[in-house]
Amino acid sequence: MKLKLVTFLNLLAVLHLSTSFAQRQSYVVYLGDHNAKRTASEIKSAHHSFLSSVKRNKEEAKASLIHSYKNVINGFSAFLTPDEAAKLSEMEEVVSVFKSQPRRYKIQTTRSWEFVDLLSNGGGGSSLGGEQLLRKANYGQDIVVGVLDSGVWPESQSFSDDQMEPIPESWKGTCQVGIAFDASHCNRKLIGARYYLKGYEAYYGQLNQTLDYRSPRDSYGHGTHTASTVGGRRVPGASILGGFANGTASGGAPLVRLAIYKVCWQIPNQFVYRDITCFDEDVLAAFDEAIADGVHVISMSIVPYELNPYMQDGFAIGALHATRQNIVVLCSAGNDGPTPSSVRNVAPWIMTVAASSIDRIFSSPVILGNGMRIEGQSVTSYELDKMYPLVFAGDVELPGTTNSNTTGQCLLGTLSPELVKGKIVLCLSGYSYNAVKGLAVKRAGGIGFILQNPLIGFGISVQTHVLPGTAVFYSDAYTILNYIKTNQYPLAIILPAKTLLDTKPAPFMAGFSSAGPNGLEPNILKPDITAPGLNILAAWSEIASPTNLADDNRVVKYNIDSGTSMSCPHVAAAAALVKAVHPDWSSAAIRSALMTTAKQINNLGLPITDENGNVATPFRYGAGHFQPSKAIDPGLVYDANFTDYLLFLCNSGIDNVYKFKCPNEFPSPSNLNYPSVAVSRFQDSTIVERTVKNVGDVPSVYYVSIKPPVGYSVEIFPTTLVFRNVGQARSFRITITKTSRQTDAFVFGWYQWSDGTHVARSPIVASS
Repeated sequence: MKLKLVTFLNLLAVLHLSTSFAQRQSYVVYLGDHNAKRTASEIKSAHHSFLSSVKRNKEEAKASLIHSYKNVINGFSAFLTPDEAAKLSEMEEVVSVFKSQPRRYKIQTTRSWEFVDLLSNGGGGSSLGGEQLLRKANYGQDIVVGVLDSGVWPESQSFSDDQMEPIPESWKGTCQVGIAFDASHCNRKLIGARYYLKGYEAYYGQLNQTLDYRSPRDSYGHGTHTASTVGGRRVPGASILGGFANGTASGGAPLVRLAIYKVCWQIPNQFVYRDITCFDEDVLAAFDEAIADGVHVISMSIVPYELNPYMQDGFAIGALHATRQNIVVLCSAGNDGPTPSSVRNVAPWIMTVAASSIDRIFSSPVILGNGMRIEGQSVTSYELDKMYPLVFAGDVELPGTTNSNTTGQCLLGTLSPELVKGKIVLCLSGYSYNAVKGLAVKRAGGIGFILQNPLIGFGISVQTHVLPGTAVFYSDAYTILNYIKTNQYPLAIILPAKTLLDTKPAPFMAGFSSAGPNGLEPNILKPDITAPGLNILAAWSEIASPTNLADDNRVVKYNIDSGTSMSCPHVAAAAALVKAVHPDWSSAAIRSALMTTAKQINNLGLPITDENGNVATPFRYGAGHFQPSKAIDPGLVYDANFTDYLLFLCNSGIDNVYKFKCPNEFPSPSNLNYPSVAVSRFQDSTIVERTVKNVGDVPSVYYVSIKPPVGYSVEIFPTTLVFRNVGQARSFRITITKTSRQTDAFVFGWYQWSDGTHVARSPIVASS
């Protein structure tokens, strides 16, 4: 009878949940850390108790629980009404309660690592060559990088464990089996794999297994791409369709161990372009287990749509717990640039990575009927054999399918097959993915298409289109349009693409790369650093097409992609190499080493520019372009510990986190011991303090150089730092004073310490 009663009560709970579906939503209830050693069962029981206090009965409470975080993070996710969430947030033990939001990727290698090595060896300072660095770091052999993404394609040659050493004894993770994924798919390279979809299924319902694998296997390609960029083995002869970008594919740390945490899944009911999404509560669950598993670095190429307070952001919470264990956490800056304050993942315990170019393009020019040559770029393997009639999409649309905002953009269902068949179509940017525009032309019977690059400037993200096609610079599209409008029989041919190396200038900032200032705390500069993120070749899922179009049935082993999703794993690999050389360094010290050795000069010996050729600022590249070979010997580091971050949170009114009580007085955000300096909203003068630790030669003497922001003076005292021991720390004060009335909201400068061998450079951002 008791069993029947419990079953009946469970049924009532489920019925109540389903009838209140319109009101209930998934919330994360964050409780800080575990303050006592408890079993997993005891922790889950405690979480049920919280829910029971706002639910009608215990059965309803149990039925509402989604995730229970039991390892390092203390908290849970559950179905709650807004009223229930509000009641929980008022409890003393609860740090925060926030609604889980789906996070979608904004889409946004053979050459990139070679380019990084070339750039690093083009200047002075202490530096090893790329191969010397790898040997010194043993190619990352004993470092474990956790990749939170869309899973992995384990059969890729990039994940071979041939001749690798046994798995480190410190590893505590597992190889979670699932659909098309068993224990044999893990090896000495892919040492762990897990998947998390309770949050996804709470929002979308049960996973459609014709759409995605209920396992760590990647059906989309993005996760395989990022994982192989971090730590893929060296694979000679790798290229995409058509043989473009041919060379030896390699991750930055070829022998690093990879642990895969699949947190992103394909969105259902997408019939044209397949996209993926990730949920806060699933990401938190992955963080909780990755920390317990024993990873050293976490790479996460996921970006939220909007900024949220630190303790209402699952990424920031998970990263803070990881930092407590000295795990380096790196995240993408976002692909909403160059809009000011578009940068995301801005918590100071996260290393935020922007995206820039490398010195390679895929030239595919357009020749017009009048002989004019228009530069274009593409990696499309299809070729044209002659000139074809050229039309503008706005002139060949079906009546009533577009308006003044969408005309000319080659949207699906807008093109007239009668007017398009056998012609090349010029498509303007906007309102749909570039690959979808090509599909629209193909469905209408077009022979090829010319795509207007959606970003003003000279950075083009290439794709493997489903028909002959090339992308031209934004302004050049109007040159082509003028040719069409002024000629009775316009013609064109798209020339086959060719790979060109050693292009200049490089790097330049990718137009899509999200920019500062930091919209949550302007006294912390974000992004932190930049790395290659434009047209990067890496491994791909062999069930995913190169375009992610539902109608594209082509299969590739390697693919080119662009975004800060691609730049983040580059820096994650560098962090792994630094960790391998300096296993006792804190996560803050590793971040500092990467930032203070970054470069602000391109391969022409000139300042790095933005996508328009203008000199870029730290709001675009942070400290500069990373140089891994210099980062292992930075000379000085700016260190910070977990308590420093808790004191930083006091500025946001966050108290009593991790049983830490904010003191009556605490440092301002500008005084966090960060490798960059940002000051805002001050009157005439402000003082910030920094402390550097010697990790280089002894004895050593460092002298300061300063370039103040325009309209400000900068004084640093003392001007000389003397170190007699490794690990010795020295503090200094930076006084920033207004010297004139500034019209610009933000101005930039820098200071650096040098002993003649090492240079530790920090950007300065000031605004009044």
